[in-house]
Order: sequence, then structure tokens, then C-alpha cells
Amino acid sequence: MTGLLEGKIGIVTGGAKGLGYGISRRMAREGASLLITGRDGAATDAVAEEIRAEFGTQAVGMAADMGVKEDVLAMVGRAVDEFGGLDTLVTNASLLSPNILLENKTDDMLRRTLEIGTWGTWWAMQTAMPHMRARGGGSIINFYSIDAQTGAWLHADYNMNKGAILGLTRSAAVEWGRFNIRTNAIAPTGMGQVFAQLAQDVPGFLDMATASNPLKRAGDPENDIGPVVVFLASEMSRFVNGELINVDGGQHLPGYVSVPHNLAELEAQS
Repeated sequence: MTGLLEGKIGIVTGGAKGLGYGISRRMAREGASLLITGRDGAATDAVAEEIRAEFGTQAVGMAADMGVKEDVLAMVGRAVDEFGGLDTLVTNASLLSPNILLENKTDDMLRRTLEIGTWGTWWAMQTAMPHMRARGGGSIINFYSIDAQTGAWLHADYNMNKGAILGLTRSAAVEWGRFNIRTNAIAPTGMGQVFAQLAQDVPGFLDMATASNPLKRAGDPENDIGPVVVFLASEMSRFVNGELINVDGGQHLPGYVSVPHNLAELEAQS
């Protein structure tokens, strides 16, 4: 622990599982007091307890659905009530709808994806801003995706959501810079929930998925993705604003092939 986030107060949405779990742990290792949220309240409580025991830092878990405005407002209010303010907002929570072709995606799939991603980020940022301003500034860290960069098959609604979040990130960077609030985005590729499950369940998946990665490995949430979030949350990045940082071992350079192996079957269902 180097104490880069000593005295900082943060929220990590979707912070109990996958990438969010690793990010929560890394921020706590660096001294941050954290509110960890997710739809699974028991999981958030367990991670908060683990962090308190292992790192000795303050951590609280809270059940919150980023697609419900009242939950998002309550989330920010809880962080301020528990810790006395807010310095960092990490909007990691997202949702993937079923992997089906664009022409078969439904309005409900798009609506729910946008609620948790775009709307949840919008509500969280607007609610957090006055608390950050009151502390003389802050850092908002949003999440983009290589899927949106490459137009990944079967993720049209998710890709649309991530494009909106990137636009919102840049708008906030321009408008809220006057309050010393920095807004940046990362595009991580690592062992998140879905990736880790596939690596566990599908023989050869990990080797196939990392074959085109220049570093030839999958990113570790705590040791590869987490440190970049810590950098953006700390004073080390005090002059970084409106940036998109790919945290993927260089995967965005060659991209990746996302054509589904069962395309003919999917088309037959249309």
C-alpha cells in the first residue's frame, strides 16, 4: 500500500463482483473509504467486510440498482452520510442483454441496458457533482468498452450504451472542469464475470481469447485494471481530464473477431 487514496471517499458501482471486485480491493489497499454497491446486497456486504478485515480501511456495502433513480440518489446520499463527502465515483455497473442479432433485439432489452448504463451513470454523476464541488473537486471514472470500439456482434444495445457514456464523459470533462472535477473513461479488458466464467467452463477459451492480445494474457481486475482506476482517482492524474484510456494489454490495436460461431442458427431464428 502506497496510500495514494488516503483520505479519499469513493463509490464503486457493481463493486462486489468481476472487475468491480478487483477495483474495490485495489482502491481500499490504497487507503480509500468505499461504498460498494450492486444489485446483490449480500455480496456487497461480504466484500465490504473482507476489505475492512484485510486492509483496515472503511468500507460499506449497499444494495442498489443503477437502473432505478431512487436507488442511485440513495447511493450517493449513503456515501456522504457514512463518510462525510465524496471524492471519487467509479461507474462500473453494466448489463449485457441476451446474445442475439441486432434485428432481434427488443425495446425492453435496450431500455434495461440503457437504464443501468447510460441513465445510471447520468443520475450518479449529477447527484455526485455538488458533493465533489463542495470538497474542491473530484474524479469521475466511467467505463467504455472494446465492444463499442469494434462493433462487437450481438451486443448492439450494449455498444450503443457505451457510446452514450463516452459522450457524457467528454461533456462532463468540459463543463465540470471549472469545479476541478475530472471526468475520464477506461475501456478495460480483463477477467470480469462473463470472461472468467467462460474461461472456467469452455476448454481452450482463455488461450483463444488472448491469442491476439499483444501481452498474451487476460487482465487481472485487481492488479491490472485496479491500478489505473487508482491513478485516475488520485492526485497523480490531477491534469488528466476527458481522456479514454484503454486498459487491455493492447487488445484494441488488433481488435478481436466477434462473429458468432452459430450465426446460421441465429439467422434462422429471425
